[in-house]
Amino acid sequence: MEKKELKKSDFYFDLPQELIAQDPIKDRSASRLLMLNKETGAVEHHIFHEITEYLCPGDCLVLNDTKVIPARLMGVREDTGASVEVLLLKRKENDMWETLVKPGKKARPGMRLVFGDGLLHAEVLEILEEGNRLIRFAYEGIFEEVLDKLGEMPLPPYITHKLEDKNRYQTVYARYEGSAAAPTAGLHFTRQLLDEIEKKGVRIAYVTLHVGLGTFRPVKTDNILEHHMHSEYYQITKEAADQINAAKESGHRVICVGTTSCRTIESAADENGKLRECCGNTQIFIYPGYRFKVLDALITNFHLPESTLVMLVSALAGREKVLHAYEEAVRERYRFFSFGDAMFVTDSFTKYAE
Repeated sequence: MEKKELKKSDFYFDLPQELIAQDPIKDRSASRLLMLNKETGAVEHHIFHEITEYLCPGDCLVLNDTKVIPARLMGVREDTGASVEVLLLKRKENDMWETLVKPGKKARPGMRLVFGDGLLHAEVLEILEEGNRLIRFAYEGIFEEVLDKLGEMPLPPYITHKLEDKNRYQTVYARYEGSAAAPTAGLHFTRQLLDEIEKKGVRIAYVTLHVGLGTFRPVKTDNILEHHMHSEYYQITKEAADQINAAKESGHRVICVGTTSCRTIESAADENGKLRECCGNTQIFIYPGYRFKVLDALITNFHLPESTLVMLVSALAGREKVLHAYEEAVRERYRFFSFGDAMFVTDSFTKYAE
């Protein structure tokens, strides 16, 4: 398939509504795991914690250690008392944030908002592109502490159940605050599972990409090449770059946990697939025809039909193989999206002994 022929509808599959997972399962690592051979299209069914058997000493597992902030704030207009919802998207400077305000039409510059009976005040300063609002907050004390008290986890729009435990929309290795959504492929890992993987001799490299809500933005153009990709901040330390480079140089695999880790290292790599310590913003859009510079295999969740995330997975394994695997997952009643099951796109189903 040539790039010019890529259409949004090419990435459609039929997904029954009841397969969208509304709640996380009790044991993170007990979710199901569909393994897809990117070369042959063969599929196998496993439990997630069995993934250790398919990781080889010397491989490098790349994890995104971003931390989701409780970015959803419920408040009222100071003048009318009408309810308002504010979603923090990106910190601009000090107490100014780019936000999404609902209802948005009346959120004009000068409008004042109150949250938590006066614990937090805000003023709309400016209307930005795509209708986002620049807001300045005022409070006493430390903003993060006020936010932790008043804010809710910004769950994706397709999750309608209330989350009982905030930590379940957070990876066990989350470290640097800044995301408006979780890097959900990492939700399957427990501390115990990561310890087992390290004991096996697998390198673990942590990179950071702060996930924006653009990750849920639908592709609206029929020709996917006309889609405007959102921008996200990333950072790679020298230690992480060295670990990833060492795996490649020794002939081992670089296995990204999630599309965000994948987008981070593919954005930062030079033309030879080498990484160095760096940070910046990425708008990388990966779709079939893309040649991966670093990534060899991918652990990911099941994504929305016609989404940029399905397109990324299709770039790695081929559109037909991915859609066939998704049809199999639907038949087998896998759980989809953020709190759903996982998929391991790899080149081999070989088990590696301890």
